[in-house]
Amino acid sequence: MTGPRTVAVVDADGIGAHLPGALRREGLGCVVVRSDTPSASFAHDRSETGADVVHTGDLSATAAALRGLGVDFVVAGTESGVLLADALSAALGTPGHGMSVPTARRDKYAMARAVAAAGLATADSLVTGSLPELREWVRRRGEWPVVLKPRASAGTDQVHFCHDEQQVATAFAAVVAATDHYGTRNTTVLAQRYLRGDEYFVNTVSRDGAHHVVEVWRYHKALIAGTVPMYDYEEPVPADDPGVRRVAAYALAVLDALEIRNGSAHTEVMLTAEGPVLVECGARPGGAHTPEVVSRCLGTNQIDLLARVIARPGELADGTLPRYRIGTPLRYVSLISQVDGVAPDAARLAPVRALRSFVELVLTAPEGSPVRPTVDLNSSPGYVYLSAPDPAQIEADYRRLRELERTGLYAAPVPTGGH
Repeated sequence: MTGPRTVAVVDADGIGAHLPGALRREGLGCVVVRSDTPSASFAHDRSETGADVVHTGDLSATAAALRGLGVDFVVAGTESGVLLADALSAALGTPGHGMSVPTARRDKYAMARAVAAAGLATADSLVTGSLPELREWVRRRGEWPVVLKPRASAGTDQVHFCHDEQQVATAFAAVVAATDHYGTRNTTVLAQRYLRGDEYFVNTVSRDGAHHVVEVWRYHKALIAGTVPMYDYEEPVPADDPGVRRVAAYALAVLDALEIRNGSAHTEVMLTAEGPVLVECGARPGGAHTPEVVSRCLGTNQIDLLARVIARPGELADGTLPRYRIGTPLRYVSLISQVDGVAPDAARLAPVRALRSFVELVLTAPEGSPVRPTVDLNSSPGYVYLSAPDPAQIEADYRRLRELERTGLYAAPVPTGGH
């Protein structure tokens, strides 16, 4: 089976910024396409690309530009590129996803309907732009809490846990007054049943409808101000864990329901007492991880395997792709600021880097730039990897990191005297 020669990556942002390099290591050419709705949180890394194409809304013109550059495969680098990657792939006739309901790969309500139509468990949900209709739905269900969020966004952007009708009204007003993570105004709200259980994410790669599980991690979240869920930390879970087997099998069925056939996916699943239930699925690489760190602890990573299955599709079909194994335990910790402050300088970060299990620190803002109280993943100041043979060391260092955050990590430096 022959692979493509030149791959277009739509919005090579976040973890997708690592994809052009991975494709080149597989001997492929790469063109970075910038969509007309990129995430405001990412600076576009267009270094070392053979060419850049800026999409301005004319699909035919963008497809023609890619055709002229010899593009024969299109993939999304991050969530904002999902729909455009689908449309360009269809226009070029290159291997892509099924196109019967492409919006189900971005619109969370359409996603839930498609997954439910395939006979898979989903959370009860409602989409509405009417607060009275929302109140009636909440009263009819009679269960608390309920979850309110935009129909299409990313991370924990405008996700609210509501425990009474006043919180529902406040959250509804907040969502419809905001634009989503990609600059689109929210005109409706997605309300869903609150799912109780352990939440996992399953990262996969797919080629010609065959799927491979790259890794499975479990989320640990915290509530900020009592209602806003925020990623606290996440850890990989062994592939032979019984819960992992259940959520992985469910996630692969979700990929089929959403017609994800060529590319990558990041599927979030809640393992409830009744079984796995979809939280959401993104038809793109997962999260803000550092591929090299993940490979060091798991033996593989999603970005490298995505490039590999694009270049060498036969390896997925014949089962020769590497399976993940947890070598040294690893924890990804999202930084959380509880105050207005500044991104810390090297001196303030020294105690973090001195933690015995410290591996890597990534800040989302330059040193000295403003840091606001963290309310969602997009406002997190960054993340830290902790890894050690002894999980107790990781836990102790995690607690120390949170203590450093509470005691001045983000405080503005005190001016020194002098003339």
